[in-house]
Formats: sequence, structure tokens, C-alpha cells
Amino acid sequence: MLNIKNIYRTRINYLEKIAKSFGLTEKALFITLTIVLMISSLSLLWKMNLNFVTSVPAYGGSFTEGLIGGAQFINPLLELSDSDRDLTYLIYSGLMRATASGDLIPDLAESYTVSEDGLTYTFKLRPNAYFHDGVKVTADDIIYTVEMTQDMNLRSPKRNNWVGVETKKMSETEVTFKLNQPYSPFLENTTLGILPKHIWGTATTNQFSQSLYNIEPIGSGPYLISKVSRNNLGIPASYDLKSFDKYTLGKPYITDLKFIFYLNEKDLLNGYLRGEIDGTNALSLQGLESLKKNDNANTEEISLPRVFGLFFNQNQAKIFLNKEVRQALDITVDKNRIVNEALGGYGEMIDGPLPNGVLDNNESKPNSYNKEKAITTAKEILTKGGWKFNETGSVWEKKISKTETLKLAFSISTSNAVELKKVADILKEDWALLGVQVEIETFDPSDLNQSVIGPRKYDALLFGEIINRSLDLFAFWHSSQRNTGYNIAMYTNSKADKLLEDARQISDKATRLKKYTLFETEIKNDIPAIFIYSPKFIYVLPARIQGFKSGLVNNRSERFDEVYKWYIETDQIWNFLLK
Repeated sequence: MLNIKNIYRTRINYLEKIAKSFGLTEKALFITLTIVLMISSLSLLWKMNLNFVTSVPAYGGSFTEGLIGGAQFINPLLELSDSDRDLTYLIYSGLMRATASGDLIPDLAESYTVSEDGLTYTFKLRPNAYFHDGVKVTADDIIYTVEMTQDMNLRSPKRNNWVGVETKKMSETEVTFKLNQPYSPFLENTTLGILPKHIWGTATTNQFSQSLYNIEPIGSGPYLISKVSRNNLGIPASYDLKSFDKYTLGKPYITDLKFIFYLNEKDLLNGYLRGEIDGTNALSLQGLESLKKNDNANTEEISLPRVFGLFFNQNQAKIFLNKEVRQALDITVDKNRIVNEALGGYGEMIDGPLPNGVLDNNESKPNSYNKEKAITTAKEILTKGGWKFNETGSVWEKKISKTETLKLAFSISTSNAVELKKVADILKEDWALLGVQVEIETFDPSDLNQSVIGPRKYDALLFGEIINRSLDLFAFWHSSQRNTGYNIAMYTNSKADKLLEDARQISDKATRLKKYTLFETEIKNDIPAIFIYSPKFIYVLPARIQGFKSGLVNNRSERFDEVYKWYIETDQIWNFLLK
């Protein structure tokens, strides 16, 4: 032992002598090289450490979002506003839940089965399904929620999804739904948020909409209410939510969410710029332009299953009985210009009744529009169809009898929304170059529905259809829906009817999509409408939030599909611990 110490002492003395012999330049070089060696060694150790550890989500963090307009019905049976839907989606959960990829996965349910005839759906509840107050979720809660949804006196917006469905309790954890006929999109209906019967069970339908639990709800979703702040009128001004430890799909990583209500977009934008909120989904194109000036803004584009187009009413405007007219109008629409100018680029051009990407043959295509070529072709189509351009009246005309001559002129009815008014103006400009006379009539949304769409009083309707993830096109295109349903093109085609009837009874998605491919072929051949675009909405959220995924959503609230997977904080875990 002494010998070793002597050896070390001798070597140290030797190094000291060498160091003392250095001049100033040599000492400086020695110190520099020593520092470089230390830094390089530390860097090497750090990189080696990174190769053996992985960042994983950790619990913690907070996020504040701004909404326009307050919440009145945080209730899955009564929700009306966007704020209602946003909070309802976070606080309640259903038997099934959508994912960002568009699939449906069990939520409160542990599993489900479908009978061979497609009429009976049986759900088994998870044993660890609880409401926020600690009470277990049972089959009674499921049946109570569905029966209240079906109650005509309650007038739930979700009632149509459950008409004719028979519910039956098999046990405390098992319930069945019996349908009158096979309906493949039914599973989508089971995402309905479940109400706790022990809280709502004594409320009459008259008391239902007045209950305090519409404002301070108790559900079983990923987040629960921890605090409600009210203004001087007693109206909720903000909600603080906390992650629910017993959420069936796992405790959410982000601990705290807060939602602040603003009266209008201007107030919301100012709140964002002041740092009151971290994100929002409620800005218009104008608001987003203002936001672009903020370097910290991070935006996500989310596709909406909306199909906007111009729907022809052949019953009111005889000119649309002529296919050549519909063809000529269709090929002269500059869809790329509409997406860029009316939507600020936040949309996709479409050519059929389904959003892009649903069918193999309707992926988004690059724009190949040539205005001059399109107008020339359209004029040839009209001329071939018997139309002549009247230079004096600057309008196309077609003589259909000795006493009647049609003029290629019509009106476009649409909402007074800024986006739709701009789309209508572009259509009018495009068709003016063709020699078509177009008038634009705009209405408040409620007036448009009641006075125009309901009685079918329009030549052509610029409107959007909400397709949803279920892809059930029956209501929009089946001939039985022409007068009282959503068939606003007044479309009639027996072959198309049969395809739609078959599709909604096929549970296998691939087989169902084959039917829709054939249906789309019929639509494109008949041209009952001009399909123009599908919009996107922009979600502003801070870059620190990780794990966010966007897919095709039914509505804006479904941006929270996988909110329980979002995270802010991370931990470093040795790789061998992850195996």
C-alpha cells in the first residue's frame, strides 16, 4: 500500500515540475487543452446517456383555451353551442369513443358484440368505470340516458339517432340495443355521453333543462370540473377542469385545463395577445391573419367532413332540367380560386359527395383548371345542347316550344356568412364570363332554413352538408328525402336509392365503401350539384403541447378525441425499463 502511495506522490511531483517549467504560452495552451478535454468528455457522456434513455410523457402542466359565447347546456342530450359541445366532450364519456384516426374504440364499454343479422348490439361495461363523484357506472345509467334521449318531450337534438332502438338490461354490467333493421353507422351513436342516473333520475322533462347540473355537470370523462368562476350576473365566465384519476382510458397527462368565455372574436383575440389564453379554435380567417403576426402562435389544420357545393333545384328552375347546363356550369367553376380566396387556403377542392380520402378514387387532386379552355368547352356544350347566345340581351337562350324560351339566368341562395358570400361572388364572376346571368340572395341562417330550404324555394342553393364519420348519405341523396329531408338537390335515381339502402345495412366498411363508389359514379353522371370544397378549421395551441393528433372529425369538439394522450411534461426513462 505504501509503495503505491509513493508511486502516486512521485508522479504528481513530476507533473508539478513539468508544469512549473512551462512558459506563459505553454501554460495557456495546457489550460485550453484541459478545458477542451473536459468539455468533450462531458459531451460524450451526455450523448451516450441519450442513447440509453427515452423521453416519455409525464403528468403535470396546464393549458388555457378561449371560447366565444358561454355554456348553457353542458349535457350530451341538450348541448347546443360550440362551448356546450367542447365541455361536454371533455366531461362526459360514452360506451365508445372516437380516435384521431377516425376509428371507434371502447370507452365505458369493455367490449361489444353484434348479432349476425346486424340487429342486436350487446355491450359489456368495464369494471373500473366510474363517475366523477366516485359512483360506479352501471347498465341502469346507460338505459336511463338512452330513454331520456328518446323522450319526445325533452326534444333532444340526439333523439333521431335513437328512434326505434329498444334497450334491455342484461345485468349490472351488460346492456343490449335492438334495432328495427340493420344500420351500419349505429355504433357511432354509442359515443353519446352517459348521464349518472343517481343524479338525474328524479328530474322530470320540464326540470331537466333547468337543472344546475347543466352548468356544473358530473360525468365520467377524462376531465372533471374543479372550479366555476362567475361574472357579476352569476353567469359562468370560466371553467377550471382537472384530470380524472379513474378515467377508463387512463388518467390524462395534462393536469389542468381552463376555458375562458369571450363575448366576441375581437375580445378573444385581445385575450390571446395579452397572454390570458394559450389557444383557441374560434378564430375567423381575419382573426387568423392577425394571429400570424405573433411568432409564438402554433396552428393545426383539421379536416371537417363537410361537403360544400351548389345544389340545383330542378323543380323550381327549369333550366337545370337540361344536363348540358349543369355540365357547362360545373366545368367553369374555379375551385382553386375559391379555396384560396374565400377560405384563405384552409380547405380542399372536391369533385364528389364525399370528402377527399374516403374513397380510393377521390383523393385530393392538383388543380388543373384553365379558365379560357373551360369557358370555350362550356360554350361548345351549350351550343350542342341547343342554346344560342343572344348578343342583344347578353344571355343564352333555348327555345323549348313555340311560346316558351328559356334564358340561362338564375339566383343563388345562401347564408350571409362571409365565406359563403365570397364563394357566391366568385361563382357569379366565373359564370359572367360564360354569359350566364346570376343573382345572389343571402339570408340569416335561421331564415335560410325556415323560409328557403324548408319549402324548397330556391333556384340553386350554396350550402354545406355534414357527412360525419358514419358516411351515411341516405338522408342527403335518397329520393324519399326530397321534400322533408336533406335531399336539397331534389335528386331522384332508383339505382342510387338502392345503393344507399344497401350501404347503410352493410357492417363491413370496405364492402360499404364499394357501394358508395358506385353511388358516386351515378352522382357524377347526373350532376345534381356542383361539389366545390371541404373546409378545414384551425386550432391554435401552444408548441409545448405534445401528443396532439388531428384526423377527420365530426365536429370541432372532437379535437379532444385523444386529449388524454396530450402531454406537456416529460421524464427520462432508461430504455431497459421500457421493455
